[in-house]
Amino acid sequence: MIYLGYKVGDGMKNRTILPADTYIVVNKTVINDSDRKLITMLYQPIIGYTAVSLYFTLLDDLNRFAVMSHDLTHHHLMATMQLKLEDIVVAREKLEACGLLKTYYKEGNVNQYVYLIYSPMSAHEFFNHPILGVVLFNNLGKKEYERIVNYFKIPHINLGEYEDITSSFDEVFTSVLGNVLEVRQEIIKREVNRPSIENRIDFNLLISSIPSSMVHERCFSKDVKELINSLSYTYQLDTLAMQGLVRDSLNEKGMIDRNLLRKSAREYYQFEHNGNLPTVIYNKQPDYLKKPAGDNSKWAKMVYAFENLTPYQFLKAKYKGAEPTDRDKRLIENLLIDQKLNPGVVNVLIAYVLKINHEKLKKSYVETIAGQWKRLNIETVEEAMRIAEKEHKKMKKVLTKNKTVKSTSSKKENKLPAWFDKELENTETTEEEANELNQILKELV
Repeated sequence: MIYLGYKVGDGMKNRTILPADTYIVVNKTVINDSDRKLITMLYQPIIGYTAVSLYFTLLDDLNRFAVMSHDLTHHHLMATMQLKLEDIVVAREKLEACGLLKTYYKEGNVNQYVYLIYSPMSAHEFFNHPILGVVLFNNLGKKEYERIVNYFKIPHINLGEYEDITSSFDEVFTSVLGNVLEVRQEIIKREVNRPSIENRIDFNLLISSIPSSMVHERCFSKDVKELINSLSYTYQLDTLAMQGLVRDSLNEKGMIDRNLLRKSAREYYQFEHNGNLPTVIYNKQPDYLKKPAGDNSKWAKMVYAFENLTPYQFLKAKYKGAEPTDRDKRLIENLLIDQKLNPGVVNVLIAYVLKINHEKLKKSYVETIAGQWKRLNIETVEEAMRIAEKEHKKMKKVLTKNKTVKSTSSKKENKLPAWFDKELENTETTEEEANELNQILKELV
């Protein structure tokens, strides 16, 4: 299990802070009441009450326009919060570690600090974070954790019998001639500064180990370093292991081929772990995105199966219990890591593609649909099932316009997933469908 312990003195970076040192607060975002709930319910059990109190105190320091404060001293914070300066620094560093605050420092006769305030992550991002979600569970315990998860669960309404009559913008408004408007870039917007994973890789050692003649001066950009750090975290790679992978991924221009680096890291992990992939393919749909219990319809049973099987279990069930191919497991991994789809949504995508594509998982086809679902922010199993049904109906309309493909279209209709049925809740399950569903549900036992 993962717990967070504060490393005393590590964040001070050998700087002495005095009560007379000044600071200003800059608001980089828009904070609303929902954000305040996120901070007290999700962040506070991890960083503690003092850090949360400091966050809100800094917000209160902003002027009436809520953008930037006046110059203030740290003595002001000490008096306002009734805390020692050392305690305030510890609280500040906890805010920084979780991405709620960024600190900038300028040395002088009186040292100056700038505190940039950011929004908390959404509940969805927080619960799916590889560290924060686990730490919250361990700090709260199962019962309290589940209570908070239930609070953030999305209420589900069965819209199967309803028609979407929402008006589009162009249906309501008409474009007319007018003045050209210059877009202002400095307008405040919601900004989230996500926790970063640093110091997993010694970049000084890594870069110095590669001959300078092989590397372009812009090779190790910020984005590339973040990718290397993320891969080292996901695939449990240290600096020594990463050196060879980075060297092998350099192209003729001295730049890192990111796709090749991803592939090499994945293959290295599999070699070290007897062909297995990281546990991400064994994750289930997050509890707070699941459908509430109580519905016994065929639709609900399918939703339950998609939500409570890991993508690996689901794919293995489709293989009739045999081990899925490495290619298909890598495809699942890409959907979860690169496309950041939820496990239950991946299960629906697999089922949909297998049915309409003659039991074949074509990588380019799967990734095209995955990209669309990601852009549409599909997060729940039911949303994925509905969008799959909607897209198929569009495709069917196009096919039926051409008389020469009517027979093909009717054949494809027989290959549809079982949830493609307007009267689903009222129809009996066929023997073939029941056998397939029972086979999949056996994986849950």
